[in-house]
Amino acid sequence: MYIKKIALVLMLIIISNPILSQEDTDTKRSVIQDFTPSILLKKGQWDIKWFNNLYTETQATFGGNKSDIPRNTFFTSTVDVFTGISDNRRVNLGLLLEFRSNVIGGRDALDIFSFDGENGTARSGLTSFAPAIKFNPVKSLSNFTIQSAFHIPLVGQETKDNVFLDQSGFIFQNRFFYDYSFQSGNWQLFTELNTEYNFKKDNSFASNSLRLIPGAFLSYFPSSKFTVLGFVQHLQLISFETNGFEQDATILGGGAKYQLTNELNIEFLYSNFVRGNDTGLGSTYNIGLRALF
Repeated sequence: MYIKKIALVLMLIIISNPILSQEDTDTKRSVIQDFTPSILLKKGQWDIKWFNNLYTETQATFGGNKSDIPRNTFFTSTVDVFTGISDNRRVNLGLLLEFRSNVIGGRDALDIFSFDGENGTARSGLTSFAPAIKFNPVKSLSNFTIQSAFHIPLVGQETKDNVFLDQSGFIFQNRFFYDYSFQSGNWQLFTELNTEYNFKKDNSFASNSLRLIPGAFLSYFPSSKFTVLGFVQHLQLISFETNGFEQDATILGGGAKYQLTNELNIEFLYSNFVRGNDTGLGSTYNIGLRALF
């Protein structure tokens, strides 16, 4: 209930903000139009994104049975920093940082911000970092890029006192980005295939497995500074271990982005796990800030 109230307040702020309600007469294209995740930075440019994801669930489906469960909430905050290093705008280098705070056992969703570490119901901390490279493999397709990152865990125990925090194994991640802008200029299609190989690790639920997350995002631009979007994603975890853990889920969502200044934009996203196997069935609430200069 608290999460729904927060989302409602945020939407009311956006709608009531006089800056947002003014007609955008500036025909200059904005960062949210031109710098999708598919586009690389020029040499010397910097891209810093702070993204926050709150996932909360009160239902789960395991063994083919859907059931109600005490509320579990998982909060992930990431900071991604990239810079351009090549004169031909085909290579970027970056660093990814990830912080998590999780609460379980029926605690309120907003307790993830308590960071109290209460035994048996809460854990939090910086969980991983990853050096990353982003590159354009085909010069003639400037809007097709690949982002590769090697995630180094800072978590010794995935589950402690019955509370899961994050994976304790190394992860090799590759994300394939492609976008297409329609001739009208008001519509844009962005697609992504996220692949994560989880290295073999004792006592890790995802040991020696591959996670695949394809997704498609359709955006409409009422103005150059504002966009609304809808998206669909699928999650598939494939284990290479005998009797290893596997799961899948389908996710639907939507959101909005607004260009606050020439350098800074903000985004709000909501999604829902509409189906799945051996997974929780919950909702995510997301807010992100991105600075490009």
